[in-house]
Amino acid sequence: MSLSPRTTPTLTQYLIEERRRFPDASGDFNALILDVAMACKAIAKSVAYGALADMYGNHAADQGGSVNVQGETQKKLDVVSNELFIRMNEWGGHLAGMASEEMEAPYDIPANHPKGKYLLVFDPLDGSSNIDVNVSVGSIFSVLRAPSDTVEGRALTDADFFQPGVQQVAAGYALYGPTTMLVLSVGNGVAGFTLDPVMGEFMLTHPELKVPENTQEFAINASNSRFWEAPVKRYVDECMAGKTGPRGKDFNMRWIASMVAEAHRILMRGGVFMYPRDTKDPSKPGRLRLLYEANPVGFIMEQAGGRASTGRVPMLTVQPTNLHQRIGFVFGSKNEVERIERYHAEPVNLDTNTPLFVERSLFRD
Repeated sequence: MSLSPRTTPTLTQYLIEERRRFPDASGDFNALILDVAMACKAIAKSVAYGALADMYGNHAADQGGSVNVQGETQKKLDVVSNELFIRMNEWGGHLAGMASEEMEAPYDIPANHPKGKYLLVFDPLDGSSNIDVNVSVGSIFSVLRAPSDTVEGRALTDADFFQPGVQQVAAGYALYGPTTMLVLSVGNGVAGFTLDPVMGEFMLTHPELKVPENTQEFAINASNSRFWEAPVKRYVDECMAGKTGPRGKDFNMRWIASMVAEAHRILMRGGVFMYPRDTKDPSKPGRLRLLYEANPVGFIMEQAGGRASTGRVPMLTVQPTNLHQRIGFVFGSKNEVERIERYHAEPVNLDTNTPLFVERSLFRD
């Protein structure tokens, strides 16, 4: 969709144009996305007020503090953002239910509201640990189709959300930074919208976003290097070796600790992000959440020509088995992600955690 020289389309206009590709479609889907966008606008306002509205710090929970189902201390804005997502999406008749990173169980639509044919999955405030230091944070969301009997009244179960990422109808994120942006894919590429603070509208400013296939930037939490598996260590070591190493070029390392901000940087200029499976906590097969983070961000990356992976298999093919399932996540520029996958596919000496190709090359030398 190209921008007119005279006018910049709004999110509503963009959705109407997309809907015209499906003549038999109802307006429910568009209305749902607009409700999500409204929640993001409200969260952006709360984030912008910050300390002026007493939005910094941990959630009090009657002064005793609170933790979410992940065992993480909740910030005030975590709780506010979760509530905004629920209240602005429960009433419209477009959803059969919701699931949030901040809630242990699915949220069934109250009986006094009509039910719809979609499910909404969201992380209401990704990167909230950065709130108090004024670093960009965001919201992540995913839209799935609801089983037909939930629309007819059956109570939701966790299993209703256990759909691989390839089945997502739409996914997106809002970024609350110097400007508020909404990045959205409805399965036909990726578009970026900037919130006009005067009009209160998301305007299409970044049509047809594409992730460059090659990059010289990578993002990883290097403090965990002692826990990395051999393929990840190999990849990072090669990047760090620069022009004199096997890659023959210098790389820059970035780490914001806000995945929405990391994803946005990669979408704008390329790069690879790694939060891989490691040995730090053997009970957790990864740090990030499959349903709330990996699948929606993976969907966006794939729609923009990038790649999303566990390091071993494509992320969007993973079958969820738990509402709050964690997973290793690698995404970004296609050629770099595929290289990391190749490294994982090569055999490793389990005694030394060393890729066999390294042992063989050392032996030859």
